[in-house]
Amino acid sequence: MSRELWSSRTGFILAAAGSAVGLGNIWKFPYLAGKFGGGAFLLAYLILVFTIVKAVMLSEIAIGRAANKNTVGAFASLHNNRWKIVGYMGVAASFTVLSFYSVVAGWTIYYTFEMALGSLSNLQPDALTGKFNGFIIDPILPIIYHGIFMIIVVAIVIRGIKGGIEKASKLLMPALFIIIIALVIRGFMLDGALKGLEFYLVPDWSQLSNFDLWSAALGQAFFSLSLGMGTMLTYGSYLDKKENLPNISMQVASIDTAVAFLAGLLIFPAVFSFGFDNTAGPGLTFIILPAVFNQMFGGQLFGVLFFILLFFAALTSAISILEVMTSYWSEEKGICRKKSAIIFGLLTFIIGIACSYSLGIWSDITISYVLGITTDLTILNLGVFDFLNYVSSNILLPLGGLLILIFVGWVKPKKIMDEITNNGKIDFSLRHLFMIMTKYISPVAITYVLLNSLGII
Repeated sequence: MSRELWSSRTGFILAAAGSAVGLGNIWKFPYLAGKFGGGAFLLAYLILVFTIVKAVMLSEIAIGRAANKNTVGAFASLHNNRWKIVGYMGVAASFTVLSFYSVVAGWTIYYTFEMALGSLSNLQPDALTGKFNGFIIDPILPIIYHGIFMIIVVAIVIRGIKGGIEKASKLLMPALFIIIIALVIRGFMLDGALKGLEFYLVPDWSQLSNFDLWSAALGQAFFSLSLGMGTMLTYGSYLDKKENLPNISMQVASIDTAVAFLAGLLIFPAVFSFGFDNTAGPGLTFIILPAVFNQMFGGQLFGVLFFILLFFAALTSAISILEVMTSYWSEEKGICRKKSAIIFGLLTFIIGIACSYSLGIWSDITISYVLGITTDLTILNLGVFDFLNYVSSNILLPLGGLLILIFVGWVKPKKIMDEITNNGKIDFSLRHLFMIMTKYISPVAITYVLLNSLGII
């Protein structure tokens, strides 16, 4: 059975960048940067993205194009069925991530409407905190918006690569950049914005000795670039053989990093200008920023644009994550694309309900309680939302990335290098450095961070 291909290189780059650009860039990156010292975190993130993490991205795309199959079928096709486990891990990771990711994405739709209707206007931070907390613990409203988001995602994926994912990405990604640049320019015009820029752009060098900073930066890079869950592999499988993979992977990584960088330029000048706490965590987006917009001339308009930006970013990532599951089910199980997308969309929605309720009416129910055990393990004493977030970000994504590197560096190095260079037709000047990163440096770094996050070392 023939598979669809991207209609153009631009289509792939925008779709892959859309997969990478998501809530991780605009919601998660700024609050982690605020927590870990601003400029120091930014520097660590940039170093990791363009060394360790880029090697994983190029490897994923190359595996996908070499096999021309979904994330499960690719490893079996290139080697043997034992390596299917890596593909199954990718499907599991994508399912896990989308289950809680779509809940937060639903929040962006709700806040877009609330900002547009003026319901957030003139509210002080305490009132905004109460509104946010009241919303996420509501048993009905978050589920409605979670459902709306998943319906949109499923509808796009059903339409396929060219008519659905590529078409949507070509519209959403330019719009995303226009909105974020407009917001950054507006933020620079605020009194006191320079303090925020200084915090964000000038590293505190002493912070770079903090291992937790590097661990958080690596985890964020994997989450932000959608690595270790098969999205880049799946998107790469729809690439034409003539495309230059090293150049493409660099462009995708650069676009993603540019959005994360711009998100910091958007948020920190505004937060510092109005004297808010830059370490406010996840609430930085849904509590502090609305308060900032309320004190800004034209704030309601810019607030609406910001939450539309968040929605666009979430949508472009979510469609790539669902595509991993859809392509696997349709190609390996022979189920049509429409049914596959609907089935996984529905399953994701159901688990997402549990994620949402774990922040509210089920907040006292932990994984250990569900399993009927008593334990001191932190991971098992988390609610569903936090558990899935931890398992995906700290275990499945880095472990998936590690196994991909082992596959490329030690199992099929010649096959993948031939794919990257188009059988010698492309001059990949960094091939030796890439292999050193893939075989030695990146696996060791990821293993160390993985073991540390599990409390083993």
